[in-house]
Amino acid sequence: MESAIEWLVAALLLLGSLFALIGSFGLYKLPDFYMRLHGPTKATTLGVGSLVLASVLYFSAEGEVGLHELLITLFLFMTAPTSASMLAKAAMQVHVQRVERTKGQPWEQ
Repeated sequence: MESAIEWLVAALLLLGSLFALIGSFGLYKLPDFYMRLHGPTKATTLGVGSLVLASVLYFSAEGEVGLHELLITLFLFMTAPTSASMLAKAAMQVHVQRVERTKGQPWEQ
């Protein structure tokens, strides 16, 4: 494998790991349910997407073309926003309370 591809794969792995770490930290530290939805759905999705892209580059440089990684990416980017939207709507239906500092948004007036 060429050195440039190795560096690109390493950079994508580090970037994906950083996004996954930030998403996990947000899930742990954010104060209420609605804010915690953003950790797994935004940052972690980008992290896993970057890790899968690194896998695609690595195996395509080895001469193998894998459809699995592309399908994983497609299903991840289709299902994560949909599931987050459904979770938020369900939380609104059962009146999950927000932390005081997150109240007062324009749609609550």
